Amino acid sequence: MGEHRFRQSERRLAMMLPHDSEGRIHYMLEAEDKILRSISARVPLPKILNEICTALDCQIGNMVSLISLTEGDMANTAETARHAALFGLHIFFSAGIFSAGGEELGSLEMYCCPARDASSNELQLIGRAACLAAIAMECDTKAGNETNHRIPADGSARGSAVKWPISQN
Repeated sequence: MGEHRFRQSERRLAMMLPHDSEGRIHYMLEAEDKILRSISARVPLPKILNEICTALDCQIGNMVSLISLTEGDMANTAETARHAALFGLHIFFSAGIFSAGGEELGSLEMYCCPARDASSNELQLIGRAACLAAIAMECDTKAGNETNHRIPADGSARGSAVKWPISQN
């Protein structure tokens, strides 16, 4: 039954996207499948995010995309934009990546040579890429919490810490 739903969503996606070539749609579905398999196999997060960016860049074309984690500060994002401008790249698209609960996990930045806006079809592709990135980030966070049993998810220590004497006489 799950496979039937997946095939229905493939057909629906194929109807929504431009049919300039069946190869492009087929490539996108293969790329998504590969990324989902990487997520389930617990491939390191940077490699998965790179796969997402590569697939997105290939689908839209003439594009460079970057996914940053929330741990990076806004100064790094501004510095990346300044460096991109030095190479003649313009911001094409910028958006936050959020978990199902609304927590910000990271951001997606896209740059291109000619300054332009994203088309509705490109926005759909970008949305799918952001969704895949959110899934990968959430799975990575959950996997990290499962493997480290000494530190609880909230980061607090259990019990009390040993107090050392101030002086020994």
